[in-house]
Amino acid sequence: MTLDTARLRIRELTPADAPFILALLNDPDFIRNIGDRNVRTPDDARRYIEAGPMASYARHGFGLCLVQTIDGGDPIGICGVLKRDELPEPDIGFAFLPAYRSQGYAREAATAVLTHARAVLRLPRLLAFVNPDNGPSIRLLERLGFRFERMIRLNNRTVDLKLFALAPPSPPSPPGSDPCLTPSERDQR
Repeated sequence: MTLDTARLRIRELTPADAPFILALLNDPDFIRNIGDRNVRTPDDARRYIEAGPMASYARHGFGLCLVQTIDGGDPIGICGVLKRDELPEPDIGFAFLPAYRSQGYAREAATAVLTHARAVLRLPRLLAFVNPDNGPSIRLLERLGFRFERMIRLNNRTVDLKLFALAPPSPPSPPGSDPCLTPSERDQR
């Protein structure tokens, strides 16, 4: 799978992306907000890609993908849909290197991934979970239409996380109906 947006290319990770994954997974913000994946060497990073994202592509048809700039092809983050055994539905995940945060890249990538998840993968409901101290990710999820549901604790986690859900899109209104009109205004139409 490859998705292109105005500024980004989102593609499946390969073992050749190990140097980037090594840097991203050892970023202090990644470790604090997402967790320590114990990836310390290029070989660890290759194993992480093969056992995680690549295995997910084969098993589910989706997984975390590399996000890179179209201009220059620089890897800047990861974004994708995951299926975790401990959650009832797939969830979206994302992480970006510090130099590429607060520039709209995460929103641009997540919007493309969500559109693909709905239109191609036909996933009606998506989840997301986030460290309650990660304000920027919470704000992004809310901008994408996710709503807080409850606090959860996933396997191997020592803190409770905020669980968000993105409900299926509403069906279109029937012809002639306008939800902004009062019943008497509708009768006058």
